[in-house]
This record gives sequence, structure tokens and C-alpha cells, in this order.
Amino acid sequence: MKKLTIKDVELKGKKVIMRVDFNVPIKDGKITDETRIKAALDTIQYTLDKGAKVILLSHLGRPKGEKDPQFSLKPVADRLGELLSNKVYFVDETRGPKVEKSLAELKDGEVLLLENTRFEKGETKNDPELAKYWASLADLHVNDAFGTAHRAHASNVGIANYIPSVAGFLMEKEIEFLQKAVENPEKPYVVILGGAKVSDKIGVINNLLNKADKILIGGAMMFTFLKALDKNVGSSLVEEDKLDVAKDILENAKAKDVEIVLPVDTVIAQKIEAGVEKKTVKMDDGIPEGWMGLDIGAETVSLFKEKISDAKTIVWNGPMGVFEIDDFAFGTKEVAKAIAEVTKKGCISIIGGGDSAAAAEKFGLASEFSHVSTGGGASLEFLEGKELPGIASINEKKN
Repeated sequence: MKKLTIKDVELKGKKVIMRVDFNVPIKDGKITDETRIKAALDTIQYTLDKGAKVILLSHLGRPKGEKDPQFSLKPVADRLGELLSNKVYFVDETRGPKVEKSLAELKDGEVLLLENTRFEKGETKNDPELAKYWASLADLHVNDAFGTAHRAHASNVGIANYIPSVAGFLMEKEIEFLQKAVENPEKPYVVILGGAKVSDKIGVINNLLNKADKILIGGAMMFTFLKALDKNVGSSLVEEDKLDVAKDILENAKAKDVEIVLPVDTVIAQKIEAGVEKKTVKMDDGIPEGWMGLDIGAETVSLFKEKISDAKTIVWNGPMGVFEIDDFAFGTKEVAKAIAEVTKKGCISIIGGGDSAAAAEKFGLASEFSHVSTGGGASLEFLEGKELPGIASINEKKN
């Protein structure tokens, strides 16, 4: 990797300001999914073990630049302390005397978490004054928040203008795996795309048409492609304004000799609810009016399994159906299991964050993949071939 990492710098006795991604779901004061907190532990622990003072910065939710108790990081500080078996000092401010006093009392090998960075209006605007203030608290900036790498904010990009910035272990791993998929994937290279909207994935598909051997499409976005091929999709979700885009993608794929694989059957219902009547129809027969496709069918699952059986690289982004409801989770679960199987045979499998990562967690398969990305939007933009500001701002290694 061309970027400086935390292993390339002296940490002993240094004050380190570290941007992590603790944007976790919290319900009634309890964290319901701590994947992102756990993903940051290695970098935090390594920095503490090396004898640095660690100041942690993170956002949580979208509090619109004002203090809002429901978006406080206090529950995260408490849980982080348990996970680290180390007291985590917490300040309910983002700057000012209270922060400076807590930092002055911090000893080497101790950690301080500041309040939600988005309580500051200047955070999302990458305000130089705010960035400069945070930089003034430390000798070194560690960026380990891949989930916000596609955003140029004060806490991840701005600080790097004033003090050296290096990648944490999570950031390093994300860059290495996603770079493999973008720059020189081992072939056959299969991409599996799902989720609701074609519009979210146009950039990714167009970029991957130059790299992938096969692109498998499921999720609600499949109906926009199927309608573009004049299939009857009933009341399924379709982006009418993207039908021409879907046609163009199919034509480009043919010209570039990339196989696009669309579902041959789908599980349909009249409502998106548990326990409703459901049935499977073949796409050649079409979906009756008033019914909508909510998962890929068993024949499609078999087809997809066959298409990925010899893959050496797989990137999966987006579920195959409404997996949150068990009635429509079969397709997503079976595809996830199939990816896990080929991973055992040496295939590199990358799950592109967001709902796919949530599905992998739900089915207890997350540990079976080579890499599960912590950033949905960031991993999508990386796969589109865009330069992410949160990566660009990390210092380069000097030859």
C-alpha cells in the first residue's frame, strides 16, 4: 500500500487524534449492532500498547450541527470501555476548556472520546477553523473511518492539512481488499449486485464492465432490467426513468463480452409483510398485476450458484430480496452461503458494506468471507473508481 500506516510512525508519548466510525444503531440507549466499534479495536489497542494518548473522534447519526442527546456518543464510550477492558474517558463537548482539561489529565496509554463530531456545524463543511482546532490537540492524525472516506469532513480530511495523517489497520485492510477488486482482480471475477435501485449502482456497473467476467443482478433493481427486456413485472419496484440506462448497460456488456445474469424466477406477494401469501413465478410467464417480486426464486439461486462456482474474486453489494423479513430472505441467505463455500476453496470474497454486511451478520456468515467492508457508500464509490477524499488526505509513503 502506498499510504503511510500506523506501523510506519513513532507513537510512544505522542498525542494521537483518531477518526473512527462509531456510527452505530442505538435503541433506548442500547447499541443494537456493535460491528463498527469492534472493527476499530485493533487500531485503538495497538496505539495504546505503544504508549500513546488517544483522542477519539466519531459522528453518530445526523444531528444537523446541533447538540442532540439522542445522538450522544456516551453509550458508545461505555461499551468501548468494556470491549477494551480499559477506562474510556468521555467529554460531552467537541472543543473548549472541558476538552483541554481532560486531555491535560490523560496519561500515556489512556483513551478519551469526544462528543459527536456532527454536533459541530463545521464538521460536514470541512471547516478549516474546526479542523485546525482538533489538529492542535495532537501530534498525529490516524484515519481509521473507512465508512466516511467518501466524505470530505473536518475530522477525517481537514485535520490532515495541519498534522501528519496515517491509516489505521481497518482503513489499510479496506484499501487493500477493494484495490484488489478494482485494479487487478484474479479471474474469473464475478460481481453480484442487489438492493433497490439501479440508479445507486450505475457508476459501479459501468466501471466493473471493464473488469468483471460476470455480473449477477438480484434485488428490486432486477425488475428495472427485466422490464427493459419487456418482461411483465406486475407491481414490482421499477425505476421507469432508468429503463434506457438498463438497456444501455445490457448492450455495453454484450459489446465487452461480460455476461449479465438476470433472475429466471421470483418470489412474489401482494404486500411487504411477514406471513402474507407468497408464490414463485417464472419471469418468462411474468408477474400478475397487484403482485410484486420480493426475492429471487429457487431456480435463480441454482443458476447463481453455478455462475459463481469457479470464481476467484467475488464482490457482492446489495441483498437479493427483502431479507429483513424471513419469508423473503431465502435468496440472500443462499447466495451468501454459496459465496462462503467458494471462499473456502481460495476465492477472494469482498462484501461491500451496507445491507449486504447486515445480511452476512444476520445469517452468521460474516466471518466466512475474505473481507466485509464497513462502509456502504464508501465501498460503492471505491468500486466506481472514484478517488475518496478520506483516503487521498492520508500521507503517502516516501520511496
